[in-house]
Amino acid sequence: MSPYINHPIVEYTYLYLGSQSEMTPYINHPIVEYTYWYLGCQSEMTPYINHPIGVAYILTEEAGITDLSVIQTALLHDTVEDTSTTFDEIEAEFGKEVRDLVVELSDDKTLMKEDRKRLQIEHAPHASPKAKLVKLADKLYNLRDLQRTVPRGWSQQRMQGYFIWAAQVVAGLRGTNKIMEEALDKIFKERNVDV
Repeated sequence: MSPYINHPIVEYTYLYLGSQSEMTPYINHPIVEYTYWYLGCQSEMTPYINHPIGVAYILTEEAGITDLSVIQTALLHDTVEDTSTTFDEIEAEFGKEVRDLVVELSDDKTLMKEDRKRLQIEHAPHASPKAKLVKLADKLYNLRDLQRTVPRGWSQQRMQGYFIWAAQVVAGLRGTNKIMEEALDKIFKERNVDV
């Protein structure tokens, strides 16, 4: 497991992984353990575990979201895309609502990257309100991460292209959460990206 596992934010967000009837932490849940173990070393700059925890943190601490299914989805939103975990396994352990939200937020990795990016723009306005919350927090986390650390091999042009694309996705999520949208707008303004 990642050395970040004992971080206060990690401990705090794991409380949200319990079921609605019992707030049993899922820290030792096989899907969670596998996901964080598998992805723990995938990023050269930022440990992967920081991403889902950061998305959940933005939702709970900045946007004031307390809905359990939204927080669970934030912690699991990339699991199927990036591991061998299936949607059926997500449903078996976290329920149909979380599964459906993870499905909404998952890219089809069989498609080319440009097609996946285009589909995110096209699908954003039609996403469910809960999926839009997770998507906003996901974009906010990613853009903040890019402001802190430029990925190896990324040119300034590629970085700017990512910010422009993210603004196009966010345009379809507008009217979901004022706090996150204002934070994103501030980043776009700093990067001279029209919104």
